[in-house]
Amino acid sequence: MTQNKFLCILLLAVLAMTGCRKLDVDVESRYTPGNFPTNNASYAAAVGAVYSQLANSKSGDGTYFMNGTGFSYAVDYWMLQELCTDEAIIPARDGNWDDGGKYRFLHLHTWTGNLPFVISSWQWGFGGINIANNGLNLVAQLPASATKSTAIAELKAMRSLFYFFMMDSYGNVPVLDTFPVNNLPVTKPRKEVFDFIEKSLLSVIPDLPTKVDGSTYGRATKWMAFSLLEKMYLNAEYYTGAPRYKDAVAMADSILTNAPYTLETDYTSIFKPDNGPQTKETIFAIPYDANLIPGNHFTRFGLHPTLKARFDLPDGFGPSVALSTIADFYAIFNLPNDVRNSTWLAGKQYQKDGSKNMLKTTTKTLDATYPGPDKDTLWWVEITPEMKLKPGGEGKLDVGNDVLAQLKGVRSVKFYPDKNINTSTRFQNNDFPLFRLADVMMMKAEAILRGAAPTAVKGEMQTADVLVNKIRLRAGTTPVAGITLDELLNERAREFAWEGWRRNDLIRFGKFEGQWGYKQKDNDVFRRIFPIPEIELALNPQLSRNPGY
Repeated sequence: MTQNKFLCILLLAVLAMTGCRKLDVDVESRYTPGNFPTNNASYAAAVGAVYSQLANSKSGDGTYFMNGTGFSYAVDYWMLQELCTDEAIIPARDGNWDDGGKYRFLHLHTWTGNLPFVISSWQWGFGGINIANNGLNLVAQLPASATKSTAIAELKAMRSLFYFFMMDSYGNVPVLDTFPVNNLPVTKPRKEVFDFIEKSLLSVIPDLPTKVDGSTYGRATKWMAFSLLEKMYLNAEYYTGAPRYKDAVAMADSILTNAPYTLETDYTSIFKPDNGPQTKETIFAIPYDANLIPGNHFTRFGLHPTLKARFDLPDGFGPSVALSTIADFYAIFNLPNDVRNSTWLAGKQYQKDGSKNMLKTTTKTLDATYPGPDKDTLWWVEITPEMKLKPGGEGKLDVGNDVLAQLKGVRSVKFYPDKNINTSTRFQNNDFPLFRLADVMMMKAEAILRGAAPTAVKGEMQTADVLVNKIRLRAGTTPVAGITLDELLNERAREFAWEGWRRNDLIRFGKFEGQWGYKQKDNDVFRRIFPIPEIELALNPQLSRNPGY
């Protein structure tokens, strides 16, 4: 861990602990207008809680929406967004990892309002909104100062981020801007939610910090607000019915013209365990630390035990072998010399010294269908992109659980396995970049392809091809000429795989109803938003059920 990242993690941990000493108690029982301190710790207490909620929290702040389930951004919400796409899958393995069908229902697009991920993501998102509103309530009583203005701006920006997650996922949701919530919230149309987020962000931009260093890493800045607005404007035609592509380009240019970010020369460094404030491409990240800020579980879910030595992982670490991608998505990574291809593991495997990765096992442990007597064997470890179901496994998407089955499905090492992983919790140190410069550039390219005019930045006329080729040049692959929207969607898949945007992209491109993996093509456009959780509908008659559910 670099010194800059250590100091940043320490700062965020202090902020989180000050604001959220225990996240499974009522927010009001921690701080109220009557007991809130009026010193510099006040701002840390008010602002830190919302960042802790984003990274990894337990629900249950005593408000209507919180019902006491655990949540980590890198697990529940990420799975809700990614397992319903072609990017990621968790099949059953001899009954293991079926877990009541919660992964299978996402892959097959057969979820309901009782799906655990639908419930926990709603509670997490509105938990963040309520924590931000409580912070705003507390800060409002403090004396006027520049610090107060910045704290208010940060809290409103973070509330907007949580609201974006809820609007994107559930569409029509309540709008809450006070704490506590005294009346049962009423569902608002998605356009009204969009307008609320936009107005809130635009109002706080003048008071958000512009500094980019360890003191603002992982915190809301002016550049984070511009990035979020660009994402909203790019999706505005779908969210509201009115295209805003010119505005998306304007938000991109606000960053490209004025912010100090640059594309990292080493793509893989953006996601390694020692990423942090020194990563000059990351605009807004969720910091994680294996011991101080838990929540990042990529290596735990995706890696196989036979790969531990290659990545210098400790003997005490036990991966779960569950998470992979499917052959359809992996096939997109087909460009020559593209460094992004190296973020996947497929085919025959080698140790870090280049020698074959050989496994001592038995014939039946290797292959449960082996017809002969069980005997010792030496096998060259191989990951197969195809995920053929075992006989009788169709109902639960069960691929089996012998060694061959465990190694079905391409594995991601984009969030690079961390040799300093916590062997007890299996959390790792890799931060999660939510907004980065490459996305700002790619979103601008898409907005131009959808009708916005190219613009000049620092003397360079930026067409869609120019912007995409900057990213392709960094990847080490061939340039584009006359890129189309379908080609851009594939480029986004290569660049942003497993960064939580695939569902958003597929919906915007009209591809969410397509066929992949075990999912058949369908016409269920109502599934472009998730259902309001059944438990929330039962508790609050003012909420409206989303169409189709």
